[in-house]
Amino acid sequence: MRPDILNLLFTPVTAVGGVGPKLGKLVGRFCGEKISDVLWHLPVGVNYRPQITDAAQVKIGEYATFQMKILAHKVPPTKKVPYRIIGEALGREVEIVFFNYHKSYLGRQYPEGKSIWVSGRVEPNGFGFKIIHPDYMAGVSQGIPEYEVIYPQTRGVSSKLIRKIISTALPVLPELPEWLDSTFQAKHGLPFWKNAVDQVHHPKSGGDLMPTHSARMRLAYDEILANQLALLLVRAQNKKAVGQVIQGTGQKVQELRKSLPFTLTGAQERVLIEIQRDMESKERMTRLLQGDVGSGKTIVALIAMITAVEAGVQSALMAPTDILARQHFDKISKLCAPLGITVGLLTGREKGSARREILERLENGEIQILIGTHALFTDMVTFKNLGLAIVDEQHKFGVHQRLNLVKKEKGVNLLVMTATPIPRSLALTVYGDMDVSRLDEKPVGRKPIETRVMSQDKIPELIERLKAKTETGGVQAYWICPLVEESEAADLMAVKKRFEILKQTFGERVGLVHGKMKGPEKDAVMTRFANGDLDVLVATTVIEVGVDVKNATIMIIEQAERFGLAGLHQLRGRVGRGSDASQCILVHGKKLTETAKKRLNIMRETDDGFVLAEEDLKLRGAGELLGARQSGLIEFKMADPTVQNELLWVATKDAQTILSLDPNLVSERGKALRVLLYLFQKDQELQTLKAG
Repeated sequence: MRPDILNLLFTPVTAVGGVGPKLGKLVGRFCGEKISDVLWHLPVGVNYRPQITDAAQVKIGEYATFQMKILAHKVPPTKKVPYRIIGEALGREVEIVFFNYHKSYLGRQYPEGKSIWVSGRVEPNGFGFKIIHPDYMAGVSQGIPEYEVIYPQTRGVSSKLIRKIISTALPVLPELPEWLDSTFQAKHGLPFWKNAVDQVHHPKSGGDLMPTHSARMRLAYDEILANQLALLLVRAQNKKAVGQVIQGTGQKVQELRKSLPFTLTGAQERVLIEIQRDMESKERMTRLLQGDVGSGKTIVALIAMITAVEAGVQSALMAPTDILARQHFDKISKLCAPLGITVGLLTGREKGSARREILERLENGEIQILIGTHALFTDMVTFKNLGLAIVDEQHKFGVHQRLNLVKKEKGVNLLVMTATPIPRSLALTVYGDMDVSRLDEKPVGRKPIETRVMSQDKIPELIERLKAKTETGGVQAYWICPLVEESEAADLMAVKKRFEILKQTFGERVGLVHGKMKGPEKDAVMTRFANGDLDVLVATTVIEVGVDVKNATIMIIEQAERFGLAGLHQLRGRVGRGSDASQCILVHGKKLTETAKKRLNIMRETDDGFVLAEEDLKLRGAGELLGARQSGLIEFKMADPTVQNELLWVATKDAQTILSLDPNLVSERGKALRVLLYLFQKDQELQTLKAG
C-alpha cells in the first residue's frame, strides 16, 4: 500500500508531454519506466554558458552565449555545401554554420534583420568568429540557460530528453516527511530531501557533481539506508521464525571424518561450530558461507547435512547447473554410502517413471539428502521433513528469493554458499539479512597455482608447448575466450574460431563449450573432458563454476584484460583441484590500459580471493563489480560504496538503532522511514512488518 504522496514519483515517464510509448520504452530500458527512475539518473557534467557582452571576453574553443543580429543567409546550391548565416555580434562578424539543415526552416525561423541569442563552442574565422551547429538559437525574449546539465545518454535517449523529463518533475516534487535523524542531518549539513533532488539536478560546477557534495551525500545516504533497513527487516523476520532444532549424535560425522584422506582446516572447524550453533538454536538459520575457490565448502556442507540426517530430518543441496549438481551427487553419494545414508538426484534430466520414483522416495523419507538444481523447490517436489536447505553458488539468489524460500519451507534452516569473495563493505549491502561465515584458509597440501602473463603474439609458441605437455599424458587444459561470435568492433578472438585453430593441432582431442549450446550437448562435451577423452576444452566463461577435473592443470585465458579480477580468479580456480602443480596463463592484447595492467599484475601476485575482491572494488567500483545485474548484487543508482564507504557503515548502524527502538516503524520517524522504503521499492520487505 504505497502512500499517495509518492504517486507522482511512480508516474510513468510517458505522462510527460512529448514522451510517447516508443520513447518511453527507450527511456525505460536506459533509466527506468517511472519519473523517480529518471530523477535518480544523476548528471555527469555541466556546461557553463556565460553571456558575453564584449568581444574581448570571447575565448576560442570555449562556450559563449551572446546576442546576434542576422545580416544575411548564404544559401548553398547543393546539400554537399554547408548553409551559413552571417550576423553581427559584439562589433564583430559572426558566421553560423550548418552541415545538416533544412533551407526553408532556417530561412523562415531566422529572417534577416532579426536579433537572436546564440550559444555554442566558438571557433576562429578571419576577422570574426564562427559557431558550427550552435547548441542553442533562441529569440531575445526567450533567453538561454547559463548552466546546461549533462546526463549519461544512449542512442534514442539524449541528455536533452532527460533534462525535459526532470524539468517537468522538479517543480511538482512532493514534500516528503523527514526520515533522517535531525542531529545527524545538521552535523553533516545535509539538505532536506526535496531540496537535495533539486540541487543535484542544478549543478553549477564540477564540485557539485562530486559524491562528497551535500545534496549527493543526502540522496546516497537515503538509498543506502533504505537498503540496509530492508535487509535488517528481513533479518528480523528470519530471527522471529521458529526453526527446526537440528541436533545430531555426531556418530556418522565422526565416521565420515575418519574416512577422509585429509584433516579439516582451522577455518572449516570454526565455520562448522557456527553452523552447528545455528542449527541447534530454536531460531531459523539463515547463514552465508563465503569461501574462496578451493577452500572446502562442499565438505562443510556435507557435514551439516549428515548432522541433519543424524537428527532425523532431510537435507537438500541446490546447485546452479545440472553438471555441478551431478558432480556433487557423485562425490557425496560415494562418501555417504558407507554411512548408510541415501542420497538422491533431481534435475531437469530426470523424467517419467524415474522422476516419479525419486519424488515418491523423497516424500516417504527414504531419500535423506536430495541434490539437484532449482527444480528442488518447485511445488511438485514434496519432502517428508526437510530440515536443512543449502544453496550452492547462489549468483542469482538475492534477498527476494531468500524471502520466498522462507515462505515456502517454514522452519527450514538455510545455508547459502558462494565461491565469489565479496568485499566486506559490499557484503553488508547484499547479505545484511544473513549471518556470514568465511572460509579463508586453503586445505593443507593444495599447491599454489603459478600465474603468468603473456602477449597474444606468443600464442603460436604457447600452442606448441601445450601440445608437447598433453602428449606426455595426464595433462589437460582449459582455453577460455570471452565471446562466442567474432566481434569486429571489439577485435576479440571468438571461441569458435579459436576452436577451429586448435583443432588443426589437437584434432579430435579438443572440445568446444559455450553458452549458446543446449544443455545436454554442453554436458556431453564436459563429460568427455572430465573422463579424459579430451586434452583441451575451449570454452567461454560457462565453466567458471563447473566440473572438478583433477587432471586439468593448465588454464589459458585469452583477452584476459577484458575480464574483472573476480572473473579471472573464478576461472583460475578451475585448475589446481588435484595434487599436481598447475598453471594459469593470462594472454592479453597489444594495447593495455593502466587499469588492465594493474589487474593482471595483481593476479600474478596473489591467489587470495578476498584480497582480489577488495582490489577489484577499488579498480572497478561497486556497480561494475561482478556485473551487479547478473550476480544478485545490489545495484545502487546514486550511492557508490567504494567512495561513500563511511555512509554505508553509518547507515547500517543507524538502521540497527532504529529497529532496536522501533521494530515496527510506528513512531513519527518510523512512519517517515516507511515512506523511504516505499520510495526505493522495498515493498516486499515492508510486508514483514505488522500494520502500523
